[in-house]
Amino acid sequence: MVGSKRGIDMYSIILLEYDMRIKAGRVEDDDHQLIDGVSALSDLQGTWNRAFRKRIHGDCGAVDLVLARIHDAVLANVEVVISEVQNSFNLCLRCSIGGYKKQIRLFDGAIGESRGLKRSVVVVVDGSTMDLKFEVASEPSCSAEHRRSFKARTHGLDTREIKTEFGLISVKVAWSTLLST
Repeated sequence: MVGSKRGIDMYSIILLEYDMRIKAGRVEDDDHQLIDGVSALSDLQGTWNRAFRKRIHGDCGAVDLVLARIHDAVLANVEVVISEVQNSFNLCLRCSIGGYKKQIRLFDGAIGESRGLKRSVVVVVDGSTMDLKFEVASEPSCSAEHRRSFKARTHGLDTREIKTEFGLISVKVAWSTLLST
């Protein structure tokens, strides 16, 4: 068969397509197919600004997706840079957004030298608060917690710094709007 692998005829408002694989080798053909498929979401009269969970079953297991439809949403591009590192430490960075009980884990790992963390994008209701919680520890039994809050807005840049005994944590949040219809 020549051409595309599949055809899609869309009757829904939102279409999510998945092609998730478990890395097993050096090339993509060696990887195991976890999930390959689509989900259609069309109920626009349902609940807004509330998360819901969808489980997708595949040949090698299942994946839980947490989805939310956010009205008046803005994007928060979160960039964290660790500098002036004195000693190695563990860092766990979590995010809470207004109206949601569960926290979003943005980073959890060891820091041994100055570096930037992978940039994260979080969707937030315009005008609500996004809280970042930094748990800094040299060992599991001894940790310090630092929180920084940001008020969501349509455009702009917010910066904060956290000085710890291990180093300097700089946080930059760039706000931007989503396209609206």
